[in-house]
Amino acid sequence: MSPDTQQWTPTHGQPYRPAAYRPERMPQPESIARAAELRARMDERRTVRHFSPDPVPAQVVRDAIACAATAPSGAHQQPWTFVLVKDPAVRQQIRAAAEQEEQLSYDGRLGDEWLAALRPIGTDAVKTHLTDAPALIVVFQQRYWLGPDGTKRKHYYVDESVGIAVGMLLSALHLSGLAALIHTPSPMRFLSHVLDRPENEKAFAVIPVGYPADDCEVPDLLRKSLDQVIVEV
Repeated sequence: MSPDTQQWTPTHGQPYRPAAYRPERMPQPESIARAAELRARMDERRTVRHFSPDPVPAQVVRDAIACAATAPSGAHQQPWTFVLVKDPAVRQQIRAAAEQEEQLSYDGRLGDEWLAALRPIGTDAVKTHLTDAPALIVVFQQRYWLGPDGTKRKHYYVDESVGIAVGMLLSALHLSGLAALIHTPSPMRFLSHVLDRPENEKAFAVIPVGYPADDCEVPDLLRKSLDQVIVEV
């Protein structure tokens, strides 16, 4: 049975059933080489706001979402839903609602300190990426499990679990040759309405996916060095 046809069911209350895990140990020279290559490739990743309308391979996006869904989660409850939006009319509806919220934010709701922090990034209330990119992945966090009969069970470490999954999603998209952007209009309640999501789901992020436009520009930024982010004890 392929992973795409296996159906997960809640494991709440079931006994612990261990399974052997014996992955082949990678030779150190190969491990070092792979880590260096991955570091170099990930250092090329940039947040893109100017997308080409060219379509992207559907299976690449599906596989990236499948990679994200392998993320660790609290009690293995996997509290995420990825809504892949390709319909231009729906993407336009999302953009209109997002820009309405963003305009309120840039007009004063964000506050001067937050606006000053955003200034080097060059953002504003106009969100063309939501309609220029050929696809959006709207990530929802499942605040609790909701059964077909209305049964509810609390999920644990939801923010942490979904955040890890989104990081893995961005990595998978980049390593597959696609560009992406994390967009978090605030508030995001309109996404549940537009996409008709159930009551237990709360929007976490909107991720446009595609190829950079031919005239794409990104902010001229510098990442912190390894010495600035690591503490070795």
